[in-house]
Amino acid sequence: MTAPPRTRNAAATREAILASARRAFAEHGYDGAGVREIAKGAGVTAMLINRYFGSKEQLFAEATAAAMAQPVILSRRNLDAADLSRAMAEGLVALTNPGAPVLEGFQIMFRSTSSHSAAQIGREQIEQHHLKTLTEALSGPLRAERAALALSLVAGVQIMRQMMELSPLTAADPAALADLLTPMVRSLIEAPPAPAA
Repeated sequence: MTAPPRTRNAAATREAILASARRAFAEHGYDGAGVREIAKGAGVTAMLINRYFGSKEQLFAEATAAAMAQPVILSRRNLDAADLSRAMAEGLVALTNPGAPVLEGFQIMFRSTSSHSAAQIGREQIEQHHLKTLTEALSGPLRAERAALALSLVAGVQIMRQMMELSPLTAADPAALADLLTPMVRSLIEAPPAPAA
């Protein structure tokens, strides 16, 4: 007697594909991660990936969005802090401490920027998630520009301290580093004073 065919759980299959894609894109970037490798990691066929996501680009967009769904620096706790600038600076230092795991979403972006398609998708996801969140938290003029510069500062520290392991940053006392970063973040987060009449 043969066993009845196994019922496929569509939601679980989709989640397994997304999880495999996130791992593959974080490790190899958009160009280096193959659909067959992603399918193998999810225990499915490459054909199923196309059925669920339509294309590698769409899978990348959804994997990136999923990786950005739980922000660390722009967590609700930090956004609600009495001193957002200090909270962001301390959060960034903690996030990039030597030995701390690199955020999956950051790895995906960092390793995929050489692809024009992936860079465009990444930009759209950052604008829809992190940039929108931070812009809405700010007041005053040039909110989007200031938010974009603050995100650039965060990404730069992540690259230099965590990915490149620049010695003065990895060896720095965390509290001293947060003290140095706070006014830099504050200059972008707080609304500039109105010009004198």
